[in-house]
Amino acid sequence: MTVRQSIVFNGDLGSGKSTVSVEIAKRLGMRRVSVGDLYRQMAQERQMTALQLNLHAELDQAVDGYVDQLQRDIAASGESLVMDSRLAWHFFTDALKVHMITEPGEAARRVLARPSGPAESYTSLEEATAKLRERSESERGRFLVRYGVDKARLRNYDLICDTTRASADEVIEHIVAAYEGTLGADVLRDAPPLLLLDPARVYPTEDIATLRGLWDSEFVGEVAGAGDEALEPLRIGYTGEYFFVVDGHRRLSAALQSGFRLVPAQLVAEVDEPVVGGMSAVDYFAAQVRPGIVYDWEAAHGTRLPLPEHALLGGDAVLAGEPGHGA
Repeated sequence: MTVRQSIVFNGDLGSGKSTVSVEIAKRLGMRRVSVGDLYRQMAQERQMTALQLNLHAELDQAVDGYVDQLQRDIAASGESLVMDSRLAWHFFTDALKVHMITEPGEAARRVLARPSGPAESYTSLEEATAKLRERSESERGRFLVRYGVDKARLRNYDLICDTTRASADEVIEHIVAAYEGTLGADVLRDAPPLLLLDPARVYPTEDIATLRGLWDSEFVGEVAGAGDEALEPLRIGYTGEYFFVVDGHRRLSAALQSGFRLVPAQLVAEVDEPVVGGMSAVDYFAAQVRPGIVYDWEAAHGTRLPLPEHALLGGDAVLAGEPGHGA
């Protein structure tokens, strides 16, 4: 893969974009531009919170118009830089487009723990979680109406990185490796996006009892010794909320047994795209991911996966603590 000129970051609030983009800019010797800092400054000048500015921007196009033109000008300049912006991926063409995600509760904890300012202040974890979701939904709706693009669609990006458990240093190393072409080059070239997922947040779609070689200690040892970057990418589906295995349960299990916090993967199908036989990712997930499969996987690997709503409503659902949960 040819090294691209710039790296542009988008992602969930509280996913660590600022921390990671600052350090990557230093490491690669690039200038960094943060549109988030600009929006917070604009909110403070108007004596608004960040959420209030987002809601105001839905009615006043001048707010986005000024920032949009700034990004267009920077993209057209040809300068190699690091851009921290929720919409830079829409304006930049010759760039590695990175989308960072994290579990909503973890994002809220991070935001609540950092120093607050007049544009962004929360009093509880519950308030932070609700307000972050509201801000994100406001932005998504605004971008759909104004630009005709959906920021939640993973295929808008080259690289998706889940920062829920990974350290900032791990995230930085993986993104730089992808940028320099030593990680996931085939996926980035032929079928982006490259996914770097937290293996503890990926759902199984097969009964653990039917999976052969899952506890092959030699294979697990080889995976642990080679490291996560050497792992053959899993094949993954995405419902718009949950990631699930299409192919690669053995590799995912080995990654969990090895203590990996990131694993490479290729996106097979997203939301309404077909997985197999014309069945969409959403429908495939609903059909394959049942409480028993989730509970057995959790018990085998010491993980905890939130039970999806369809599984809670399904006929074979059981409550935590009842026979069958973790048995």
